[in-house]
Amino acid sequence: MRISCPHCGERGSEEFLFRGAADPRRPAAGAAAEAWHEYVHLRDNPAGPYNELWQHQHGCRRWLVVTRDTTTHRIFSVADAALREGVS
Repeated sequence: MRISCPHCGERGSEEFLFRGAADPRRPAAGAAAEAWHEYVHLRDNPAGPYNELWQHQHGCRRWLVVTRDTTTHRIFSVADAALREGVS
């Protein structure tokens, strides 16, 4: 699989570290234990397009959001995670 890093260009996936889903939202500090349990332990495993976090570990070391089809590994888009809307 090849990933097109917005900073370094197209590279093999072996240069990247996969971290998981890009969209989970951390519960508020005072949230119930059940909300924390769901956040830490429960994840969707969808078939089809999915936003994932990848780090270009052997390149620019930036965190990226990769939208990838989990059934075919086709990559639809790659964006710097820090530049996504709602990320500070």
